Amino acid sequence: MSPFFVPGRLFIGGEWLKGRNDFDDRNPADLDEVIGSFPQADASEVAAAVEAARATFPGWRRTSRILRAEAFDRLAQLIKRDTDALATLMARECGKNITECRAEVVEGLHMVQYVFGTGRAGVYGEVVASEIAEKDVLVRRKPWGVVAVVTPWNFPFAVPLWMLGPSLLEGNTCVFKPSEETPAIAQRLVELFVEAGFPAGTVNLVHGAGAVGEQLVKNPGVNVVCFTGSYAIGKRIQEISAGMPDRIVAAEMGGKNAVIVCEDCRFDLAVNAGILSAFKTTGQRCVSASRIIVHESLVEKYAKAFTDTATRLRFGDPLDPTNFAGPLVNRKGVEKVLSYNALAKTEGVKVLADAGDVPANAKGCFLSPFIYQANTNPATRVLHEEVFGPHVALIPFRTDEEAARIYNDTEYGLSMAVITECYRRMRFFRDECEYGMGYVNLPSIGAEVHLPFGGVKKSGNGHPSAAALVDAVTHKTAWTVNHGTDIKMAQGLTTAIEGGPA
Repeated sequence: MSPFFVPGRLFIGGEWLKGRNDFDDRNPADLDEVIGSFPQADASEVAAAVEAARATFPGWRRTSRILRAEAFDRLAQLIKRDTDALATLMARECGKNITECRAEVVEGLHMVQYVFGTGRAGVYGEVVASEIAEKDVLVRRKPWGVVAVVTPWNFPFAVPLWMLGPSLLEGNTCVFKPSEETPAIAQRLVELFVEAGFPAGTVNLVHGAGAVGEQLVKNPGVNVVCFTGSYAIGKRIQEISAGMPDRIVAAEMGGKNAVIVCEDCRFDLAVNAGILSAFKTTGQRCVSASRIIVHESLVEKYAKAFTDTATRLRFGDPLDPTNFAGPLVNRKGVEKVLSYNALAKTEGVKVLADAGDVPANAKGCFLSPFIYQANTNPATRVLHEEVFGPHVALIPFRTDEEAARIYNDTEYGLSMAVITECYRRMRFFRDECEYGMGYVNLPSIGAEVHLPFGGVKKSGNGHPSAAALVDAVTHKTAWTVNHGTDIKMAQGLTTAIEGGPA
């Protein structure tokens, strides 16, 4: 057993519980290493977590918003204290390189700092003019109640804080269901919430696989579901929630993202932007670019430079900061990517670099880049379906209009980047492409917490995460006060009452 073994627990109503039906959490870089053993919550434990959150909600909602924010300041200091330890645990558990893990811890810290600053500002509504001079109208945000936070393995620290932070600041209470691939870093995050002094019942933790998430989403005591993950699961959450009249779902559900390389680009920048977009986190980001759309005049030069660079990248031990990226998260992920690599070959693409198979005795889930060139074709599945790994297509285009059509020709619309020196092109792609996050002369990755994070089509349902989540975890109320001594109505409605008091 590893000296760093994590004993898993549930956290419900302020109590740490051992639970039952343990499952092992393994290091994807070395599947022989068990990070910890964790309890899979049963239906009664999920229900108890929701009940604890609901019972805590009235008191937490009535707590001063500024005092709620102060708890996040304490949390920020703890994250600063534990940055290295958190990054190391994350790298061991999900396989991201230690440099990416440190950056993610900082991103989570930024979310906590943003929430603290927003709370101290105290702005949670607005004064609106009325038609009637004697009336004051306030539009106020009020918390919904209980928020279910269901998060992915690839950003196991920052994404939960994107969701927990705004939810708790606004007066909601939460039930947190992390990915079964990354329960250890999730549990450590909840331990920090406890140390920071968040009251019992404000944050509750349930571990487990999809069945646990389904039980949580089916519970009518949950008012809001915040989810990041696959389209299939996001769709299931929306289907379950459709029958609940006061249920809000904020879902971010993956992408088939692209970098558009224009003929006037800075070439070296374009290559580096493509590499970072495609292979950071071994292509396992919802914003990773699995398509590089390249102007036909550059495609041969770009293909060589991109492939030469990609084949020199080091994929290895995530704790070694000199490696570019680590393994895939599990064997299932490896098998999925290899199946798409094989499919690409049957669909007639021109293979430029082939990862090949993984040796049967390999301890880790490592793959190298698979790169190919293909012309746009609506029948080519690999150009349209999300792969989630180091699998990248180079697609030539002739005109800006064609590039936009190629970019939009998927069921997703999450992230895109355009590499150009022409401000007119920037504006064209800004307006014509369907996306939630767009970048110019940058990779398709690189979100900042004070910006909305979400997409369109299969990538999202109109409720972005990060700072923009506030609109999903609160609802607006109108409060109108008459300071006059009689009643005057808007729209000129008469207030005369025949036979009324003299």
